[in-house]
Amino acid sequence: MFGLPVPIVTIGLLIASNVFMTFAWYGHLKFKAAPLMTVILISWGIAFFEYMLQVPANRIGHGTFNAAQLKTIQEVISLSVFAVFSVIYLKEGFGWNHALGFGFIALGAFLIFHKWD
Repeated sequence: MFGLPVPIVTIGLLIASNVFMTFAWYGHLKFKAAPLMTVILISWGIAFFEYMLQVPANRIGHGTFNAAQLKTIQEVISLSVFAVFSVIYLKEGFGWNHALGFGFIALGAFLIFHKWD
């Protein structure tokens, strides 16, 4: 698809979908005065676009990646997107404990992707 290798398309779609989902789940935190039902409906609308990217990413990527690998890629991307989002959009800090926790997650990803003989 798009004339690009499957891993590039899959990861690109997963990155885009996670940007949408991060805004759907956490973007409303800057608007605490807005009625809860309003932010829920807006979040659902944003999440629709996330699904329009997430489902094709998994469909395209499955076969090149197994389901556990696809989920691992998605989680690593999700945490990476969230880290950037929380620092830039929410103006929250990113400490050594966050970096260490992400390092452990990266270790988990290595264990899932490594070919064990």
